[in-house]
Amino acid sequence: MTQTLSSPAVRETASPPSRKRARRTASPYPTWFYLVPAVIYIGFFLVPTLLSFYFAFTRWDLFTSEWVGLDNFRTFFDQQEFSIGLKNTVIYALITCTLKVVLGLAIAMVLTSAIFARGYLRSVIFFPTLVSTIGIGLAFTVLLNPEKGLVNNFLGSVGVDGPAWLVDPSWALVSVAFVDVWKGVGLATVIYIAGLVSIPAEYKEAARVDGASAWHTFRHVTLPLLKPATSTVILLSFIGGLRSFDLIWAMTKGGPGFTSDVISSVIYKQYQAGFFGLSAAGNVVLFLVVTALAVPLSWYLNRGEVES
Repeated sequence: MTQTLSSPAVRETASPPSRKRARRTASPYPTWFYLVPAVIYIGFFLVPTLLSFYFAFTRWDLFTSEWVGLDNFRTFFDQQEFSIGLKNTVIYALITCTLKVVLGLAIAMVLTSAIFARGYLRSVIFFPTLVSTIGIGLAFTVLLNPEKGLVNNFLGSVGVDGPAWLVDPSWALVSVAFVDVWKGVGLATVIYIAGLVSIPAEYKEAARVDGASAWHTFRHVTLPLLKPATSTVILLSFIGGLRSFDLIWAMTKGGPGFTSDVISSVIYKQYQAGFFGLSAAGNVVLFLVVTALAVPLSWYLNRGEVES
C-alpha cells in the first residue's frame, strides 16, 4: 500500500495542480496586461505630478524656466485670495460632504423599501450624476437668477422673497454647494443602496423578535453595518469637495469678489494671469492640503475594521 501511494504515477497524478500553478505564475501575459496601464499612469499622472513639483520652485513660461526657490510659495501664502480660498474650500467640502451623507442615506432607505416605481425612482436620483458638470452649472445659473430665475419666481408665487443666490456674497458659496449636492447625491445613494441590500435580513428579524423599535434597529443594526458604505461616501464627497472647481467656475467664477473662491479657482486665476510658477505652487499646496486632511480621515474611518 505504501509503495502504491509513493509510486511515481501517483506523485505525477497529484502534482499537476502545482505544476499548472507554476506555469500560470511564469506566464508572460500578466506582465503584458500591466504594461499599458503602467505607461498611462506614468505618462499622464506620475510624470506631470513630479514636473508640477519642480515647476513650483521656478518662474517659467512655455520656453524658459528660472529657479526661484520658495518665492512662489511665499507669494501664494501672502495673497488674501489664498486665505479666503482655503477657508471656502473647507466650508464647501464640509457642506457638500455632510449633505450627501445625510440625504444619500435617507433616500437610500426610502428606495430600498416597498414603494411604487422603486426602480424608476432610483434611475431619476442617479441621473444628475451622469450629466455634464458645466451644463448643470450653466442651467442653474439661469434658474437661480435673482430677477428672472424660475426658483425665485416660484418662491415669489408663494409669498417668499428669494435671495440673490449667486450675487449675494453670503449666499454664493452655499448656493453652489447645494447644486453640487443635487448633482452628487445620486452616487451616495447608490453606494448606500448597495450597503443596505447586503445586510442579511436575519439581523433585522432578530432585532424585531427581541422587541427593538424601528429606530433602535436602525441605530444598533443597520447603521453599524453600513460603516464601509458610509466611509466610502464620506471620503469621496470630502475629497471631491476639496478639489471642486468646474461647478464653481461655471456658476460664479469665484465671485462676487472673492467670496466663493476656492483654492482651485485661485490657482486657475493665477494661471490665467500668466503666473505659471505661482499656479504650480498652488497645485502643490492643494495636493498637500487634500493629503493632510484625507489621509487622517481615511485612517479614522477605517480603523478597527477587520480585513477579510
